[in-house]
Amino acid sequence: MAMEEGAMAKVKLVAAVLVLEMLIAGFHVVSRAALDMGVSKMAFLVYRNGSALLVIAPVAYFLEKKDRPPLTLRLMIDFFMLAAVGVTFTQGLYILGLYYLSPTYVSVIQNSVPAITFVMAAVLRIEQVNIRSRHGLAKIAGTVITIAGATIITLYKGMPLTTTHSEGTHKLKDIKLILSPRFTWIAGCLIMFVNCLCLSGWMVLQVPVLKKYPAKLSSFTITLALGFIQLVVVAPFFESNIERWKIHSGGELLTILYAGIVVLGIAWYIMIWCINKGGPHFVSVFQPLQTVMVAIMASIFLGDKLYIGGVIGAVVIVAGLYCVLWAKSKETKSDSDLLSERSLEQNLLHEENYIMREDL
Repeated sequence: MAMEEGAMAKVKLVAAVLVLEMLIAGFHVVSRAALDMGVSKMAFLVYRNGSALLVIAPVAYFLEKKDRPPLTLRLMIDFFMLAAVGVTFTQGLYILGLYYLSPTYVSVIQNSVPAITFVMAAVLRIEQVNIRSRHGLAKIAGTVITIAGATIITLYKGMPLTTTHSEGTHKLKDIKLILSPRFTWIAGCLIMFVNCLCLSGWMVLQVPVLKKYPAKLSSFTITLALGFIQLVVVAPFFESNIERWKIHSGGELLTILYAGIVVLGIAWYIMIWCINKGGPHFVSVFQPLQTVMVAIMASIFLGDKLYIGGVIGAVVIVAGLYCVLWAKSKETKSDSDLLSERSLEQNLLHEENYIMREDL
């Protein structure tokens, strides 16, 4: 019975991570569409976080009303740092990187998140890695393979598998300086790399904070609220034109609501739940799947072509994910067996002591 419950828990965890990646993949495409419509980057971030907060805050208040631990000054400092890293910097750098790059390229660069998260979690000893065991080596190999699959998608196109009316090139509408395409690409890549550092740091920092404040939904709400306040404070310095804060069409409103309520509200809570259940590295290793999903969505909605290199890369990514999942399942089984052995030893020792007392 316990084994069946454990297997069902693993299936739920994997299913939740897959839904998470699909929602975030849609966010890449929706955000690019919003920028193409002319939505201000800063306004997009503020409205996105505000809409998510309006939906999540009441739910968190009523669902966890009796389960929230008291807030301390130390916890508030932790939440403020989480908000700065996970909301202000991560989102700000993301939208700026997306401004310079296509959605598929942004997703490809974010495939460095598993490796960065793996290193951070291992250094902080949140993720246990034994390089002398085949499970530990499988974790490392699976992480490298998933990144290699995403790299294949980037460097090798091959023959197109779909035909579209346009190649999906995006014009930057309000760049004040005329930049060369190469400089634009380098700037976008560097910005997205720092974004990956922040995202990995946010995922790793979730673990110790959730141990001290296990009310996950309330934890996310507090982080989101502090991030929203930070964005509101810095927003006038980056966008002072009132006209740029106006929403001019239903399409702009829909992109903001999707980015806020669906992605930042629902998807990020799913991410926190998955991190709490499977660990930061387990969640981040699914990141390369976004590249495949984004490539397909961008092909359908933005006119980007889907190439055979994407299919080959997808196969490699699945192989890498299988390695990590296999290693994780074997480690869990080994830990369970070890606990069972210890429990059996304690019971035998207890019985032996009882018999000795009876003899005396």
